[in-house]
Amino acid sequence: MSDALLNALAEALADVVISIDTCEDDILDPDTAVKWLETTGFLLDRLPPADRRELARLFRRAAGRHPEGAWHDELLRIPDSFGLDDDQHELYCDAIEHVERRFLAAVREADPATPVTTCPGWTLADLVRHHGTTHRWMEHLVRTGAAERVRLREVPLHLPDDPADYPDWLARSTETALDTLRKVDPDTPMWSNGADQRVGYFPRRLLFEAIVHLADAELSLGREPSVTPGTAADGIEEFLENLPYFSWLAEPVARLADGSIGLSSRDTGASWTVTFGEAGFAWTKSAAAAPSVHVAGPSGDLLLLMYGRRGADDPRFKVTGDRAVLTTWLAATTF
Repeated sequence: MSDALLNALAEALADVVISIDTCEDDILDPDTAVKWLETTGFLLDRLPPADRRELARLFRRAAGRHPEGAWHDELLRIPDSFGLDDDQHELYCDAIEHVERRFLAAVREADPATPVTTCPGWTLADLVRHHGTTHRWMEHLVRTGAAERVRLREVPLHLPDDPADYPDWLARSTETALDTLRKVDPDTPMWSNGADQRVGYFPRRLLFEAIVHLADAELSLGREPSVTPGTAADGIEEFLENLPYFSWLAEPVARLADGSIGLSSRDTGASWTVTFGEAGFAWTKSAAAAPSVHVAGPSGDLLLLMYGRRGADDPRFKVTGDRAVLTTWLAATTF
């Protein structure tokens, strides 16, 4: 793509954003304006860090082509308003830290023998051990710059004997993992079990592991999980991006009959279409005209639905079309 085209696209986007943001309420409904800007922010947030920084540079260059004044100032504010200069790798690490604090607060005050309702046969002690093991495994991979798969049994866990000590062990595991992740360039190539073969894969994957297991703990303790819309929408895409690389999901999905699922987020305005069957698995960030079944709901609940932590009959969702297609999909993809 030429520099001229990139500059033109950036300035056109900037003009649209500023026009929406500064439009009078009697011309454009404020709720519609917010929804449009949130959707734009969501899409820009999914760009790789290098592309986000480049887009911020293009917006500033566009500002330099305008005389000083209100429009020039609005152009300069766009990179900050969309967080384009933020370090995505560090943001994922910060988000993990926040979610793990919530997870630890929940499990520390609970009986380790409490059954985990969303993981039949597990107790909270099992959940904490599993989650801490994931931290230890990912930290080991990144610290050693693994070029191939490392089995869990090859990673030193230093697991305490008493399940009552598991939360403190998880806290140490989290601290060590984040310390390692923050020291390594996210663009460093390495082996991963997902689509992104770089260090940057791991904080994103660990964040959604943490969010889902926090939901496991909260639901088991009679509390309602809450996931912010933008994070949840990112989590839906992370799940779909990596599904073909997770054999325990990809193999049952490959056996499904032809079908398609439309997902619509009520709070971000984002939509996704998932297709599967004889032609293989695929997904797009758009709404299909007539999917086999369509599910609309808040992003956080859609994420938990994808992971089998919400049921399709939950009143938070509006389901239209062939529910059997959704049921078979969920049965094949429950994490």
